[in-house]
Amino acid sequence: MNEKEQIIADMQQVVEQMFKDDVEENPESVNEYFDCSACGKNAPLAGSVQYGKHRLCNSCVLLAETGFALKKFDNIQALIDAMEDKRLEELCDFIKKDEAKGNN
Repeated sequence: MNEKEQIIADMQQVVEQMFKDDVEENPESVNEYFDCSACGKNAPLAGSVQYGKHRLCNSCVLLAETGFALKKFDNIQALIDAMEDKRLEELCDFIKKDEAKGNN
């Protein structure tokens, strides 16, 4: 395994453990949701991290921490900006689902 692969594997373990720790400390955190500042998904609070004014879901925390470790970016805003299309896609999906509910 090369250094990059090792960093990714290590970060996956760390982020997975963060999720488990949050659930252990507060089991309700699995049922408490927020909208991720990076991907836009409505995600469980468990495993999320607050970066300044932005809260990221567990999946995006993995992207952020791996990106920091690999020196792909040096601040969370760079990740948020890079994921703008993903957030818009999530918003469009939400609107479509909401409109479908209204038509039933």
